[in-house]
Amino acid sequence: MPSATPSPAWDGRRPTTGTEPGATALLGWLTDPDAPRLCLVTGAPGSGKTALLGWLAAHGPRSGRTRRRPARVLVPLAGQSALGTAWAVADRLGVVAGTPGDLVGALATSEARPTGRAVLLLTDLHAAAEPDALARLVTELAEVGRVRLVVEARDDTPALAALRAGHRVAVVDLDGGPGPFDPVEEPARPLPDLSDPAAVCAADPLLVTTAYVTGSAPAGVPGTLDGPEPSGETADGHGGLRTAWMRAGQSLCRAQPPADRALVLLAALGDGADPRLRPTLAELAAGAPWRLRWARHRGDLTPPWPGPVTVLGAAGGPLEGTLLVGDRTGTVRLLREADAGSAGRLAHAVPGRITALAPAPDGTVLILDDRGRLHTVRGTASRPPYLERLTEAVSATLARHPGTALAAIGGSVVVGDRLGSVHAFGLTGLHQAASHSGRVTAVAAVDSATPFVCSGGADGTVRLWTPGRDPVPEPLADRRSPVVSLHAAETPHGPLVAVAWGDGLVELHRPEGGPKLSFRPGPPVRAVAVTGSGSLLVGTDESLLCLAAKK
Repeated sequence: MPSATPSPAWDGRRPTTGTEPGATALLGWLTDPDAPRLCLVTGAPGSGKTALLGWLAAHGPRSGRTRRRPARVLVPLAGQSALGTAWAVADRLGVVAGTPGDLVGALATSEARPTGRAVLLLTDLHAAAEPDALARLVTELAEVGRVRLVVEARDDTPALAALRAGHRVAVVDLDGGPGPFDPVEEPARPLPDLSDPAAVCAADPLLVTTAYVTGSAPAGVPGTLDGPEPSGETADGHGGLRTAWMRAGQSLCRAQPPADRALVLLAALGDGADPRLRPTLAELAAGAPWRLRWARHRGDLTPPWPGPVTVLGAAGGPLEGTLLVGDRTGTVRLLREADAGSAGRLAHAVPGRITALAPAPDGTVLILDDRGRLHTVRGTASRPPYLERLTEAVSATLARHPGTALAAIGGSVVVGDRLGSVHAFGLTGLHQAASHSGRVTAVAAVDSATPFVCSGGADGTVRLWTPGRDPVPEPLADRRSPVVSLHAAETPHGPLVAVAWGDGLVELHRPEGGPKLSFRPGPPVRAVAVTGSGSLLVGTDESLLCLAAKK
């Protein structure tokens, strides 16, 4: 273990008596850039291992120092599966992960702002539900440059021995004599009935995840959904609840009221689930701020799932009530807003991936491809010549200076670029605003009584701007995560702005005032949109959801 000089001032927060040498060693390990990325804290029961990690999580810099330190994230492993741990770590570090492998990939490739550098403090490996799988996850995380890990376990833990074997690790051993306290073993918590939606929504979500992963609870008990099961997703043994839980797990494992958890679970439920689940979950979600209008998931048949979502558009004019859903192959499907039923496909010939859709009021659809070039798909109505000239001028500009985001209203085309500027091409000329630090990831334009442009960036900010005026100085929203999608529309409730961030959060804002609403579907969000009726669309790789805010 690297040597370290004890800190003379710990701001009044001392480690548990008997663990001071271990605390000094851990602080030395944290400040040694050449130390192994993985540190194991070992010792017999009662030696103070868990208390030491709890102290380290709360320990700050010396009084008066303002230097920022890497985030320290404490995640208990007792009773945990590898999947539940991955969801907990991802949530704390501001990324989205459906599996442990997704977590490693997300931390290795995500932009630095949402996560920065972090120290993961993992306690009680010896009491985990899947210690071997967790040891493999720890080994993979230790290879990620921005993450350091402290793992605590008793000396006789086989998974701890596996971490020691063949890996460069630091070790803090607290077995220097009698322990500072006697360990208190928590009684085993009873497992909820995993086929009962009310029990699942009210239970400890990490316990539910472990039970679904390990199959440690039987499906169906008297008094719940234990009757004859329909075909389809009910093959998971819990009426489709397990499938829905695995789809939305990272969101479900967050601290939240049972009503909000019921809404997320309802939104993740496939059409093959036990038909009794949907009305039950809807009743349980009565206290949530959203009402689910419909949801379509991979594998759904009635109506069929429209495919992975990469871009969304809500059309007006001749296409009023029609949704445009683009996938990674460049196909754009038309869906009915009322029920997501198919209304055909957009007839276009855009090669490669589509990064933005901008339906114009006359039925024309403007498309931005992955090279930043503009394409036009004309509608059935004839376009005025001045709009044709405007579109041609924008197309010529983007051929020289590629765009990163696109929107359109009656007489304007709005484009974002990689340098953080937003450009509004209109009939009266060009207006520009340097709105963001870094790439503009999404723009939207609203043709209201006071038309405005809304933009989101890799810097995590959402800003409002009326072309011809200075941008609003204060951002509409600002978070430590990049904006991945944004859309705005004039609705019967006033203008609404939907924003999706890289950490999986979706928010609905009211620029004219009013509370914002948030929703996390679980998987990474690829696109959002607001319909003319005020509904919120959320698209992921395997789902398309439509939510309506409750009055």
